[in-house]
Amino acid sequence: MKHTNLKQFLALQQALAVERQRVQARLAEINRVLGDGHAVTAPASGPRKFSAATKAKMAAAQRARWAKRGAKADSAAATAPKKKRRFSAAGRAAIIAATKARWAKVNAQKAKSGGK
Repeated sequence: MKHTNLKQFLALQQALAVERQRVQARLAEINRVLGDGHAVTAPASGPRKFSAATKAKMAAAQRARWAKRGAKADSAAATAPKKKRRFSAAGRAAIIAATKARWAKVNAQKAKSGGK
């Protein structure tokens, strides 16, 4: 029984090999008629390869981008920073008075409730 399966498998494999050759010959004929420019190729795998000239152009463009970015930062640094805003003496005194009043109220509530 195993020999029959093996014989069938080998016959099928041989038939598929013949069919593959027939299909490849037909595709070669089609490509010959249409020209090889229309053949579909698989995309290249791995990193892209650039010529030395292209790499130099890319590097110059990147340096220009960084220089432009640095120029923006320099111009921002050249402008004077904003002056720090400060409370007036009257404003500070009002805040202190309000804080003291709030704490006095809290402490009065504590004294009323027995110190809890």
